[in-house]
Amino acid sequence: MKSAPRRLFVLDTNVLMHDPTAIFRFEEHDVYLPMVVLEELDANKKGMSEASRNARQVSRFLDDMMRDLVKEQIDAGLVIPSGFSGNHGKRPPSGRLFFQTRALSAGLPEGLPGAGADNAILGQTLALQRQEAQTRVTLVSKDINLRIKAAIVGVHAEDYYSDRTIEDADVLYTGVQLLPADFWERHGRDMRSWKEADRTWYQISGPAANAWWPNLFVYQEEPQGIEAIVRSVDAQAARLELTRDFRSERHGVWGITARNREQSFALNLLLDPDIDCVTLLGPAGSGKTLLALAAGLTLTLERNRFVEIIMTRVTVPLGEDIGFLPGTEEEKMEPWMGALMDNLEVLTHSEEGGSWGRAATNDLLRNRIKVRSLNFMRGRTFLNRFIILDEAQNLTPKQMKALVTRAGPGSKLVCLGNIAQIDTPYLTETTCGLTYVVNRFRGWPHAGHVTLVRGERSRLADYASEAL
Repeated sequence: MKSAPRRLFVLDTNVLMHDPTAIFRFEEHDVYLPMVVLEELDANKKGMSEASRNARQVSRFLDDMMRDLVKEQIDAGLVIPSGFSGNHGKRPPSGRLFFQTRALSAGLPEGLPGAGADNAILGQTLALQRQEAQTRVTLVSKDINLRIKAAIVGVHAEDYYSDRTIEDADVLYTGVQLLPADFWERHGRDMRSWKEADRTWYQISGPAANAWWPNLFVYQEEPQGIEAIVRSVDAQAARLELTRDFRSERHGVWGITARNREQSFALNLLLDPDIDCVTLLGPAGSGKTLLALAAGLTLTLERNRFVEIIMTRVTVPLGEDIGFLPGTEEEKMEPWMGALMDNLEVLTHSEEGGSWGRAATNDLLRNRIKVRSLNFMRGRTFLNRFIILDEAQNLTPKQMKALVTRAGPGSKLVCLGNIAQIDTPYLTETTCGLTYVVNRFRGWPHAGHVTLVRGERSRLADYASEAL
């Protein structure tokens, strides 16, 4: 059998500043770093931004790998250590890391002078491609324009894919599954049902049950069809619990009811004391923030389950930045928390008590709802808090991990977002922190997820979501 050709990946600076562990992600293939990449890492190492921290981390990785080595060993290529634990099931690296140790004639077209960093990297890749004729040389970059120029001069270029949690956002776990029409004919024979207090339980075995996950919602379209949550799955059977229907006035949450099936499922997760982490995806107007806030107020003020509600979000502007904001941490965050104010207005809207009553209610709620900035989360621990993270699609996986690990005993974290509205550069639907958490927490008994599919804000907003 003919062996595959050796592959050599030339990494652009933006790949390393996006994911400092990128040098460990290429399995048995070799990695090459041009000298201009090291220069750019050095130029970007200062600062408190995520990119600057990543640049410093790359330098630390390289320093650890090069320690006590002589030039001859560096010229032969550094063995990439296999002890790195962040490959998530991929094969450990077995290739080598090469640096540019001598000048290579670029041979760029006359219209592309090699003075710029991007063109210098492109020239190095072109020279390597000519020098290593038996090797498939690939330029890896997050820069679309550099990949376009590479294609024009005949260099194979690719985007950086190893940070993708999933291959396609369309196959992202939704947390909801429609049961087939013949479900009971195929699975009803060995079914067992019973009641515990006011809840109804089913134990079902069969091919469909083997493909379920804990905290997956299953339902039937028929008016009297079942709506249940999978509580546990083992080799023999799955246990289902019928959900509460929050679409009825009898089960209203802080004065509101669910307007569709997915909202009802979301409230089941938000009010469940055994669920520590809830993720809600959905388009604009699907009710993510309103449901989370209503559940948080119910659990905090009515059931005394939590001490207070902590609300935060990523401060990425939609348009031009408006500059520095005066005041305390909470005052600086207020312009970013318009969603909180809008939803509080809905939840406190009542004719009883008039304007004085509403003002008193708002003051009470504001004392139990604290707005915090993500910039000061490092090292904090939240005890018995209901934490709402809005616009979570703008977080990187590393930032998401830093935030989720802030939750202490008795706290509940709710992550909200719409992966179709990402404002952070270099993040996509498949690489953002929200997708990362949904995929990694799937199957954990204390985490649940629901994708809300229908907007309920207004007919104008619904039509705009579809048509624009």
